[in-house]
Amino acid sequence: MTVLRTENLSKVYPGSEPVVAVNQVNLSVEKGEHVAIMGASGSGKSTLLHLLGGVDRPTEGQVFIQGIDITSLDETDMAVFRRRNIGIIYQFLNLVPNLTVEKNILLPLLLDGRRPDPSYFQEIVHTLGIEGKLERFPQQLSGGEQQRVAIARSLVTRPAVVLADEPTGNLDRRNTEEIISLFRLVNQRFQTTLLLITHDEKVALSCQRVLVMADGKLEER
Repeated sequence: MTVLRTENLSKVYPGSEPVVAVNQVNLSVEKGEHVAIMGASGSGKSTLLHLLGGVDRPTEGQVFIQGIDITSLDETDMAVFRRRNIGIIYQFLNLVPNLTVEKNILLPLLLDGRRPDPSYFQEIVHTLGIEGKLERFPQQLSGGEQQRVAIARSLVTRPAVVLADEPTGNLDRRNTEEIISLFRLVNQRFQTTLLLITHDEKVALSCQRVLVMADGKLEER
């Protein structure tokens, strides 16, 4: 089953010399796939992730998630759809400093006025090894622990797809290896569809499928 698909997706930033950040990208991701998109800085990979997550609008083309054309949604409907169907892990995590770990994880549900599934919540925090951190605040956690909280938050709504932007970019090698293992575990245990943006070849090779972005174009490795 195809969870995410793009058709001729492009993003051009206007100016005296227009910048083509994403150039006619056609991508298809199946349910449960663990996919990496590699590329140098400036290759367009983060722009692509923002388009896939509905955070930015394309200049041309379409993005389909579970068959719904998210590029046709208005801002209000897009915000609701993103909250319910897309988990996004930003490089700088975006944890709310004055909320506990538990509230940070549950935030997408709280914003949506929905109750959490206690057993599923417990399974997430147990899988990610943060059961004992729920009453702490983000600043009381290590970088690796904060990353685990961000992963848990991305999973709590049972999204169709989880998108991660350089998820190990701010971690040392030991924490990077732990997060690589956790992504594999999450993919297998929850059958989560994962798409990771990375410049780290070791991270990319831990995925089932590797794509390479260069000059806004995307190709299979």
